Parts: sequence; C-alpha cells; structure tokens
Amino acid sequence: MTDGPWHRRHRQAVDVGLAVFFALVDTGATLAGDSWWPARPGPLAWTLLGLQVLACLSLAVRRRAPITVLAVLGGFTLALTLLISPGGLLTPKNDSTIWAPYATVLAAYGPLFYRENRANRELRKAGWRPRDPRPTWLPSPRWTEYTWLALLSLVVARVWEPSLPVLTVGLLRTAVGPLLALYMDTRRRLELALTERAERAERERHLLAEQARTEERVRLAGEMHDVVTHRLSLMVLQAGALRMTAPDEATRQAAEEMRAAGCQALDELRDLVGILRTAPAEDQTPSVAGFAALIAESTAVGTPAELVEEGDRALASPVVGRTAYRIVREALTNVRKHAPGAHVTVRVSYEEAQVRLSIRNTPPTQRPNRALVGTGSGLGIPHLRQRIDLVNGTLRAGRSPDGGFAVEATLPAYIPTAESAV
Repeated sequence: MTDGPWHRRHRQAVDVGLAVFFALVDTGATLAGDSWWPARPGPLAWTLLGLQVLACLSLAVRRRAPITVLAVLGGFTLALTLLISPGGLLTPKNDSTIWAPYATVLAAYGPLFYRENRANRELRKAGWRPRDPRPTWLPSPRWTEYTWLALLSLVVARVWEPSLPVLTVGLLRTAVGPLLALYMDTRRRLELALTERAERAERERHLLAEQARTEERVRLAGEMHDVVTHRLSLMVLQAGALRMTAPDEATRQAAEEMRAAGCQALDELRDLVGILRTAPAEDQTPSVAGFAALIAESTAVGTPAELVEEGDRALASPVVGRTAYRIVREALTNVRKHAPGAHVTVRVSYEEAQVRLSIRNTPPTQRPNRALVGTGSGLGIPHLRQRIDLVNGTLRAGRSPDGGFAVEATLPAYIPTAESAV
C-alpha cells in the first residue's frame, strides 16, 4: 500500500539526488571554464574544486537547515572571491563570469519556503492540528532570511568590483529562488484560506440542515399531539360512555377493551411525541481508537489479526473514523465466516488529505461452517459501498493472488459535519 507520490515519501532521497546533481553540474561547468577555473590549475584550484563539491552536497540538508546551506555556499563563494581578488592567489581563465556555484539558486529558495515548514513543526509539537485555527503567537523572523539572502546577493554579484554583466546575472541568480519561494508560499496560503472557507460553509450548511430537521420534528410532534391525541381522546370517551350505557355484558366488555386500547395508544403517542421533540442521540459507533479492540476480539475467537497504523489518528475526522471502523469490523466478520483459520493484516495510513485502509487475509485453513455462513444477509459489502459513497470514498474488494481476500478503502481525511463546528 502506497502512502503518496514517491518524491513525497522519500524527500531525503530527493534532496540527496539534487545535491549530487548540482555537484556534478558545477564541477563540469567549472572544468569547462564557465566559472572561476584558471588556465593552469594548481593544487589550490583542485582543493577549491573539492570544497565546491562539498559545498554543493550540503543541499542534502536544505529542508532541515536552509540557512546553514546558504551560509556554506555563500562562505565558499566569498572565500573563493577573496582568493582571486584582492588575494591574487588564483587567476580565472575568464574573470567576467559568475564565480558562485549554480547550487546557490536552489539554496536561495530554501530560507523563505521551508521557514513555514519549521513553524508548522513547532505548532504540531504544541498540539496543533492542520485544521485547527492557526495561532498568532508564532514569531515571523523573515528579516533573518532576507538578511542572509541580501548578503549572498552581494557576494555573488561582487558589488565591490562593479560590472554590469556580473551584477545582472548575479542578482538574477539569487533572486529567482526567493521569488519562487514567495510565490509558492502565497499560493499555499491562498489554498489553505479557500479550503478553510469551503469547510466553514460546509459546516454551516450541516448546522442549518440539522436545525431544519429539528424544527420539522417539533412541528410533526405538535401536529401529532394536536390532531391524533384529540381523536384518540374522543374515542376513549365514547368507549367509556358506551360501557356505562350498553344493555348487555358483551357490549360493555368490548367497550372496555376499546377504552383500554385507546388509553394505551395515548400513552405510546405521548412517548413518541417526546422522542420527536428530542434531538436524536449521537452515533455511538467507535472511531479509529477502537481498532485495537477489534483486533483483540478477532484474535480471541480464533482469527489471528495484526494491526499496522501509520500517521496521526487525529487527522481522521469523527465521521471518517466511524466509517473506517465499520469497514474493518465488516471485513473481520467476513473473514471469520468465510475464511476460518486465516491470518488477517489490517493496515491504516493517516494522511493530511486521506485515510487508507487495507484488510488482507491469507487463504483459509479450514472449511467454512455452513450454519455460520448462512446467518449473513449478503449485503455487508454493498452497505459498506453506500456508506463510503456518502463520504466520497472508494472501496475495492476481491480475491488476492495468493488465494486470500483483500478489502481496500480510501476515505477523505476530513468531512465537515455538525460535530466539527465547535
């Protein structure tokens, strides 16, 4: 079962690949004479080339320490520049080019973009969840990032040796990353704002629908009380009068039975009106926290099961958690009926946007009990499909290649309901 695109599940591998790529590109460009490489390289040039490779490889930690990566590449560029001029220890073949590595383009992207990621990690440590209101107590130290970027721009553009081509190319090289980071950050903030607005509208719609249902129940209760109770009361009174005036015992007995039935109907109607006037009880189906109990229950009755959970349970909203619980419960029930002796593996993955479930069992080792199989209605999976369709999820159920059976479901992690409007 996959948990998302490969590049998101292996971000460190992606960063390492980018670091190696830029190290090779910068090395090739330097040796080709597009940068600071001298016409007659000596030990110092080869040493600096090795240091440049190490500086480019620092991109491997650009998400966790973007300022550090920026400082490493900026420090290398500054040291190289000072050795060339005014140090005079190195003479480039072409002194009108940019001496900074191409890796500085990617390094300049990190400080502004990944600052938000660090802030989100601090929020999560404090107990914040992605759909909670964002607190305002976090500092916004962007001046630090801007200061480092300004220093890098000054070093790359070599402002102490003004040259229009170098200034232009240098400023463009260090400006592309921050501008792209600001664009991506603004876009992400806009998407979050639009998502929050849509979820708020959905919660309000659910609240209005719940209010309308409550008002309709009250109206129906009033109609039943006013109309039906009135007619039943007349019937009871007429039956009582008939009992008193009937000339024979059989008629009096029938009238008494009619009167007693009417009184009982009035009592039951009173209870029914009370139920209609009261809001319905909440769904008591357990949520994702009940998975462990299901697994223990299944193991206790002879169907060994294993639970594997990945991610944060809090990402699943209440209605999604209850739907997921029903899926796992129905799948385990089917295994006990149709595949006795099989081993079951339940995998649950909680992600920002969706919750993935996979319930797989091995082939059965015993013959199914016909009496137990006959107790089912055959509508378990169809009913699950209906419930999953209500939350815009997907369900796949069928035999697996090893002879077992697999149930896989994908549910949206968050469904705004009246429960969410807190």
